[in-house]
Amino acid sequence: MNLLQENMPTSFDATTHPHRRYNPLLDEWILVSPHRAKRPWQGQNETIETVEEIHYDPNCYLCPGNLRSNHTPNPVYEDCFVFENDFPALMQETVGKTDENEPLFQIEPEQGINKVICFSPKHHLTLPQMSLQEIKKIIDAWQHEYNTLGSLDFINYVQIFENKGAVMGCSNPHPHGQIWAQKSIPTLIRRTQAQLEKYFEKHQKTMLEDYVQKELALKERIIFENESFVLLVPFWATWPFETMIVSKKAFQNIGQFNEKEKLNFAEMIQHITIKYDNIFETSFPYSAGIHQSPTDGKNNEAWHFHMHFYPPLLRSGTVKKFMVGYEMLAESQRDMTPEQSAERIRLQSHIHYKQKNRP
Repeated sequence: MNLLQENMPTSFDATTHPHRRYNPLLDEWILVSPHRAKRPWQGQNETIETVEEIHYDPNCYLCPGNLRSNHTPNPVYEDCFVFENDFPALMQETVGKTDENEPLFQIEPEQGINKVICFSPKHHLTLPQMSLQEIKKIIDAWQHEYNTLGSLDFINYVQIFENKGAVMGCSNPHPHGQIWAQKSIPTLIRRTQAQLEKYFEKHQKTMLEDYVQKELALKERIIFENESFVLLVPFWATWPFETMIVSKKAFQNIGQFNEKEKLNFAEMIQHITIKYDNIFETSFPYSAGIHQSPTDGKNNEAWHFHMHFYPPLLRSGTVKKFMVGYEMLAESQRDMTPEQSAERIRLQSHIHYKQKNRP
């Protein structure tokens, strides 16, 4: 027996030993290195973002009645407010044409519409501090925009998302999200769709329908469930406290939700965002977004509604996970196992720390 064999573990332990996990939604692998969680940290610490709890900021271009950056006045809105982005990444006009003559220098014109949705007229009010009915109004707006934008002939995909916090590149602390609707189906959506269709063709049911049932049976990564949805840490999670909300029924898109299901969806969003804030008792940054069927008029029966949350914080409110080096050049990597993350999130109170700590 050589030295390497003498030092090899006798049995595999996923909480200790490095291993890879497969992500069936994107057909890719992630390296899990749980032993690295013990290493000391002397790297960059982020500045903790503090937002003063004020209902109205006269200098905020998203607050009711204020002028936006293009000098358009906001209405004095009373719940959520949707408007077309003043500096859109996409334009409705078609300019140019696709050039397929040179495979190494391809250009394809793109059409689309960019919208902003202010979640509340209150400047400081983030999702975990909102009531279920307030969150449901946001979901009502998401549903309306998905249906309305998706009905346009030149729109084939509607991406609903939120970047929360300056760490995630959010340009204004007033809680808001975005909706990008475009002609092309984006790259990650196409990759996901190919995987979903492959699974559906083989099993005659959606991939996430089977996945949710298996997760509910195991209960290792489940954080919360209600009548309509399951909140869990995916088996293949990349970010330290990544989670996913999945519908129990194989809905293809948000347009199919009834009033009860929208309220249940609001409960899931409230639940996870409160628990996020409670982990480090700070306004927890993340990028979150909905993945659902394209609006291209096709059957899309393989699609199954789900929402991703990708938060970067790792050890505290000031230490985040960086996707650099190996992650950029090889494949994604994480330190804590998804099961450890799920347990950490589960242990958090369902009451927001600011409410709990108030006298």
